[in-house]
Amino acid sequence: MLPSAARDLIDSRWDQDIVARLSDYIRIPAKSPAFDPDWAAHGHLQRVAREALAWGREQPVRGLGIEIVAIDGRTPCIFFDAPSTLAGHGNDRTVLFYGHLDKQPEMSGWRAGLGPWQPVLIDGRLYGRGAADDGYAIYSALSAIAALDVTGVPRPHCVGLIETCEESGSFDLPAYLDHLAPRLGQVGLLIGLDSGCGDYERLWMTTSLRGMLGGVLRVDVLREGVHSGNASGIVPSSFRILRTLLDRVDDSRTGKLRDPVYQVPIPADRIEEAHTVGAVLGDRIWQQFPWVRHADDPASEESDRARPVTADLVEAILNRSWRSTLSVIGAAGLPSLQEAGNVLRPGTAVKLSVRLPPTADAERAAQRMKAVLEADPPYGARVSFEVDGFASGWNAPPTAAWLKAALADASLAAFDREPVWMGEGGTIPFISMLGTKFPRAQFVITGVLGPQSNAHGPNEFLSIPYAKKLTCVIADVVAQASL
Repeated sequence: MLPSAARDLIDSRWDQDIVARLSDYIRIPAKSPAFDPDWAAHGHLQRVAREALAWGREQPVRGLGIEIVAIDGRTPCIFFDAPSTLAGHGNDRTVLFYGHLDKQPEMSGWRAGLGPWQPVLIDGRLYGRGAADDGYAIYSALSAIAALDVTGVPRPHCVGLIETCEESGSFDLPAYLDHLAPRLGQVGLLIGLDSGCGDYERLWMTTSLRGMLGGVLRVDVLREGVHSGNASGIVPSSFRILRTLLDRVDDSRTGKLRDPVYQVPIPADRIEEAHTVGAVLGDRIWQQFPWVRHADDPASEESDRARPVTADLVEAILNRSWRSTLSVIGAAGLPSLQEAGNVLRPGTAVKLSVRLPPTADAERAAQRMKAVLEADPPYGARVSFEVDGFASGWNAPPTAAWLKAALADASLAAFDREPVWMGEGGTIPFISMLGTKFPRAQFVITGVLGPQSNAHGPNEFLSIPYAKKLTCVIADVVAQASL
């Protein structure tokens, strides 16, 4: 088990160093390239990489090599390499750490005087965009390794890849994987710190991730806007056509996607996990969300507020982790309410985001979406669906006995509770890529994004007490990987 001195070192490092570093990181609008096409000129991604690199070079990790790797025209990556400290040949496993430093775009402020780029520490929670999703990853990973080295705990070869393109679908990552492949060794264990947790009371292990596809659906009817009193009833509304097209994809009453390409059988072990998660979390599964109330009274009855799609705990978990969903996440062609005149607009465009089951074929789903939306346009309107990206999901391989035991020991030591295993609804393209590249690797996919942490929102937060314990868990598991 991890020595108490190592736990104390991790705790003090967070308090005396990492929180301040992450506060500086929050202030930098290091938006992912999909949201900042001029990222190279703005230099924010380069800056967060340089600052993390400078910090990494100061860490007491034996034999650490750390650098920024930059392929022309691509977003930069940080790569670190810490040789094994095992005596003799030992275990030939390489432990690969993964995280990212790019961020989603900002949203409006969440409290007067506060916003997504302004760090604030309240009751052990560090608020601000990007710290939890997941700027903390490199700081947690190297602190875990340093704690082992300083306290003399042997460990295997550790490498790390921290990208700056994840929120854009990691489209630069395959090139870096090919470029760095000779330096990765035989990856036996991948530790990804970009996932979530069901609460802040125990270790949560991610067993699956959904895939996704996105694109822009555009409907054009006229060359220019015209008076609605003169044209409506003769000229079809582009918005009504758009509604008709979306009904081809999902049932607006239930949210279920219609085509079989978006559906897969759910494995029995994942259903069993959902039952366990439901028993652990109960109604917290949906109570974590900021539901709107019909009355201003915060203590209003449950019936006086918006409610979830289903009250069945297991179905809610499976909906979130193993079933497809369609969301409209942006729109164009719609004037603001203040600027909306009585005009029948020439066209409407919406940006779609579809979460796919972990084992669905993302490329086939994207092709099918385009075919369904563009076929036989109503009223002969000009309809296009341009796919702007897709990524495969991931379903974890069986966990090796040694790793399951190590995780249980580490969770009990840090949280005094057994770990819980569950599927997550998000997408981490890198995990699927690594699963293909290293089919024999074991996976520890976890993270700090728990209830109300609101990743991608203006009030995203990182629970410092939870991050400390998770760092101890990671150190413990890496130490046991040397056995």
